[in-house]
Amino acid sequence: MTGYSRRLILGGAGACLALPTWAAAKPRQKGPTVVVIGGGFGGATAAKYLKRADPSLRVVLITGELTHITCPFSNTVIGGFASLAMLERNYDTLKSRWGIIVVTGMATAIDTAKREVKTSGGASFGYDRLIVSPGIDFKWGELEGYDEAAAQRMPHAWKAGPQTTLLRRQLEAMEDGGLVVMSVPGNPFRCPPGPYERASLIAWYLKQAKPRSKLMILDAKDSFSKQALFQEGWGALFGDRVEWVPAGANGRVVRLDAKGGWVETDFDRFFPAVTNIIPPQKAGKIAAAAGLTDSSGFCPVDPATFESRLVPGIHVIGDACIAGEMPKSASSANAQGKITAAVVAAQLQGEAAPEAKVINICYSLLSPDYGISVTGVYGVRGGIRASVAGAGGVSPLGADAHFRKAEADYAFAWYASICSDSWA
Repeated sequence: MTGYSRRLILGGAGACLALPTWAAAKPRQKGPTVVVIGGGFGGATAAKYLKRADPSLRVVLITGELTHITCPFSNTVIGGFASLAMLERNYDTLKSRWGIIVVTGMATAIDTAKREVKTSGGASFGYDRLIVSPGIDFKWGELEGYDEAAAQRMPHAWKAGPQTTLLRRQLEAMEDGGLVVMSVPGNPFRCPPGPYERASLIAWYLKQAKPRSKLMILDAKDSFSKQALFQEGWGALFGDRVEWVPAGANGRVVRLDAKGGWVETDFDRFFPAVTNIIPPQKAGKIAAAAGLTDSSGFCPVDPATFESRLVPGIHVIGDACIAGEMPKSASSANAQGKITAAVVAAQLQGEAAPEAKVINICYSLLSPDYGISVTGVYGVRGGIRASVAGAGGVSPLGADAHFRKAEADYAFAWYASICSDSWA
């Protein structure tokens, strides 16, 4: 050991990170190569914090996009009080300030024997360690009638970008009095509170612009994250404009026809003016191609190091991994990126992997001036990432308008801070 603290508390922006001190103590002219796949909150954070931990490392970040559009806060675009441009993040600072090699192209294959990643541009990159943060993909066809073509009529908008704009335009074009239907899948999926925040902000838009319209949530579950807080807010803000139908009350969508314009549960058929289908999900495509996924479609990992349980030498973070009780959120991905950066830097120096507890905080907006939140701290217990009893909490029920406005302000501040922490 070189004397640096092996206990880390990691979270979103503003969290405390104890970085190894051996980066300055043991300089190298040429360090090992770490390849990071995926430029979202997990991958960008991991790449940046690798260079912070050990500037001698050669860090290659492979991303399929010139500009990342964040899923967090994309619901504000759908609700009509933010622009898509606000969500755009580039990789300029990661290159210029941190010296990260950013490669624009999709990772198409991982050769674990050669320790090499191949990209859609035909290039190959060797690695000493590999971090995979590919986000999610969709289980097309698992919901009868829903495929990529259907998504052009009934958008998912669960990957921010053109789909976000499509859903927003459909809401704008809808006549007042129309029905908006959202279909929410069973667990697990990216951002557990996300569908209900989206429902809130669509309802907020409808209240302003289409006051005779209504939103119905058809849910494949019987409960959801921050449920009591959401339902309290819906009642206060929107009256009966939002209707949530749980699985036990015939809420699970079983089939649809995008051309015919209908969605069907076991006993009912609906013809919405606008339909938002959030499909079942799995880890990004490269994870399955590399043998990192199990039968769930996601990636089992060691909860302490996020190293794959299926393929040694590869770490999987963010929405793609099975992180125990940690939710699939931007805050989780950011924290996991920091853990994995510290672990990989230590391992490459022959050090023991540091221990870490991690923080997840999730804000949800019900309107521009109404926010709620949940916070959790997660450590390793019983072979999984488990919540630390008494260390988290949720917004109180019955809070006044001043309190809710303050939480909305905190949400905007959190977003700016975590984006800076990941890309600046």
